Amino acid sequence: MDKTITDFFISLVTIDSESKNEKATALKLEEDLKKLGAKVQYDNAHKKTDGNIGNLYAYFPGNIEKLPILLCAHLDTVTPGNNIKPQIMDDKIFSDGTTILGADDKSGVAAIIWAIKELKENNEDHAPIEALFTISEEIGLLGAKHLDYSLIKSKIGYAFDGHHVGQITIGAPSQNSMKYTIHGKESHAGVAPEQGIHAIKITSEAIAAMPMGRIDEETTCNVGVIKGGTATNIIPNLVVLKAEARSHNEDKLKQITEQMSDALLKTADKYKLDGFQAKVNIEIEKSYQAFKLKDDDDVIHLAKKASENCGFEFKTNIGGGGSDANIFNVHGLKMAVAGTGMEKVHTVDEYIAISDLENCVKWTKEVIREYSRT
Repeated sequence: MDKTITDFFISLVTIDSESKNEKATALKLEEDLKKLGAKVQYDNAHKKTDGNIGNLYAYFPGNIEKLPILLCAHLDTVTPGNNIKPQIMDDKIFSDGTTILGADDKSGVAAIIWAIKELKENNEDHAPIEALFTISEEIGLLGAKHLDYSLIKSKIGYAFDGHHVGQITIGAPSQNSMKYTIHGKESHAGVAPEQGIHAIKITSEAIAAMPMGRIDEETTCNVGVIKGGTATNIIPNLVVLKAEARSHNEDKLKQITEQMSDALLKTADKYKLDGFQAKVNIEIEKSYQAFKLKDDDDVIHLAKKASENCGFEFKTNIGGGGSDANIFNVHGLKMAVAGTGMEKVHTVDEYIAISDLENCVKWTKEVIREYSRT
């Protein structure tokens, strides 16, 4: 393996691994994990996600009689995530500005493996550890959704997919994903525009009537994709609109989703011509379920103690986005989201400070130590 955590992290981000293409990264990590003494296997999640490899699971037996602790990070990155060229400036690691960096989430991957490596090198006693590296997190938490949960023996753990080292996310919202197909009637835009029903016009009127953005402290919604039309001389007869709604409150989530759908239905209902009625087809999918850990949960106390041991400021927060932790908590695991130091993720300005990368390793080792002691 590499000589430093920085070298190891850089070696990971230079391997292409956009969602559904995680195989090369997984195969490298498989060899690294085996060298550290892990029992390694893959599940078949990729057969349900159309990816090229399954979730990577590693088990470190440990020498303390206790259930294992689960440490998780995801292998995939968002786009543009191919041909990443890391640059170090002012003790921070960036890309060259044409791609994302991939600290989301290879900083988490690197910190987990490097922390275990350093514990092993120091011959430290520790409880069993389960390390899990999921696929296709960025496109709907698909790896976690299709994970073979018979592999997991842990009851608590951390998904390394947050920002500030030493701080953890203890709650996240539910999300509904909506796809609306708006049907109008096509006609020649110059010869007979009055004989058409304009699907883009219907869509734009409906969007103007929708709630949008931050609704309250618990709830947000957004229209993110609009596709329609084929040529300027044709009244468009079809638009596909994709939207989302998120809330920590299930009643509010239901309400805001209905308001967005009703705006389209009511607008389309106004457009009728020669027996043709504009219409909207609605598809709503629950992307993930909200979770909220309790103040007295062991996973929170453990994180707090580890942060104190490291001299890091400890804070908890309620997140606005989803992660693998949403799925794990639904399956009965007490999982919090741990920070790794990643900043400006999902942009070409993404970066991570080398000191944060090193501190995340330090924090991870303390979590394992404290878990092993209690």
